[in-house]
Amino acid sequence: MAKRGKETSVLIIYTGGTIGMVHDRQTGSLVPIDFKHITDHVPVIGNFGFDLQSVSFDPVKDSSNIDPDIWVKLAETIEKNYDNFDGFVVLHGTDTMAYTASALSFMLENLAKPVIFTGSQLPIGLPRTDGRENLVTSLEIAAASKNGSPVVPEVCIYFDNELTRGNRTTKFSAEHFDAFNSPNYPPLALAGLHIKYNENLIHYPAGTRKLKVNKSFDNNVAILKLFPGINRHFVEAVINTKGLRALIIETFGSGNAPTHEWFLDDLKSFIRKGGIIFNVTQCHGGSVEMGLYETSREMMAAGVVSGKDITSEASVTKLMLLLGSCSTREEIIDCLGKPIAGEIS
Repeated sequence: MAKRGKETSVLIIYTGGTIGMVHDRQTGSLVPIDFKHITDHVPVIGNFGFDLQSVSFDPVKDSSNIDPDIWVKLAETIEKNYDNFDGFVVLHGTDTMAYTASALSFMLENLAKPVIFTGSQLPIGLPRTDGRENLVTSLEIAAASKNGSPVVPEVCIYFDNELTRGNRTTKFSAEHFDAFNSPNYPPLALAGLHIKYNENLIHYPAGTRKLKVNKSFDNNVAILKLFPGINRHFVEAVINTKGLRALIIETFGSGNAPTHEWFLDDLKSFIRKGGIIFNVTQCHGGSVEMGLYETSREMMAAGVVSGKDITSEASVTKLMLLLGSCSTREEIIDCLGKPIAGEIS
C-alpha cells in the first residue's frame, strides 16, 4: 500500500471489534463496515487534510479470539507499510486490546512511529457511540508531529480522552466509556479542548535504528491467581500442566503468598525442573516488593522473579515473547527483570 502524496499519512488497521459495526439495513443485525468508506460514518475526518487509508482483516476477529498468530499478522501489516505511513491506528475489540497493545510494544523493536489502539463500547453506527470521538482523536494523535518528528512514537491506547502506554494499560470496566486505566503510569496525553501531551513521560527512540519485528511466541504459560484456602491439588494440577515452561503467580498485595510448606515445595520443584515463576500482584495498582514481608521472602529465596509494577496483560505477552525468542533460561530471567518497552518502572 503506497502513500498517495507528501502530506501526513495514517493507515487505519481494522482487526475487528465493536467500533467497526453498523446495522445492516435489510436484516437489522450488526455487521462490519467497509473502512474504505469510513468518511461516510465519520465525515469530520475528511477535514484533517492528510492521506488516510485503511486495511481490514478478513475475516475480522472478535477480540475474545485474539491469539499470538493475530499479533504476528498485525505486526507484519505494520512492518509491510511502515515506510509508507507516518502513523498507524489499530481498531480492536476492547476485551483483549491491552494484551495486543502490550504484545505489539514488545514485538516492534526500535519503533519510531505512533501505533495507536482504539475501539469503542458502542458500535460506530449508533447515535450515542463513543467510537467517533475515539477514532477522530486517535487519528489526530497518530498524525501529530513536532519539529518533523512524531509526538508519540509508541504503542498506545487512546480511549475516552486519555492516551496511555499500551503495556501499562488494563481494561477495568465492561460498561463505562472510560473502560481503560493505567494504574502505575500517568497518561501520555489528555484530550480536552486541546490535546495536552506529557512529553516528559513519552519514550523517544535513541537514534534512527531500523524497525525490527520479533515474531516468535511460546504460549506454554499459565496464570495462577492465589486466594485464601487455595487447594494443593489445584496448584499441582497447574504446575504439572504438560509442556508448561513459565508460571505467573498473581499474589496478594506487594507480592505475598501463603507460607505453607507444601506450597513453597511445589514452587521449588517447578523451578528445579527448569520452570520460571513470575510474581505479579493481583492488585489493580502498586508493585511487587519481594522480601518486604516474610510471606514473600521465601519465594524470593527459591528463585521466583519479581514482576514489579507490571500489568497482568503485559506479564503474559512479555513472557510468551521471551520464551519464544530467548535462547537460555538465564536470558529470559534477566529480561523479565528489566523494561523492554517501558512496561515496568
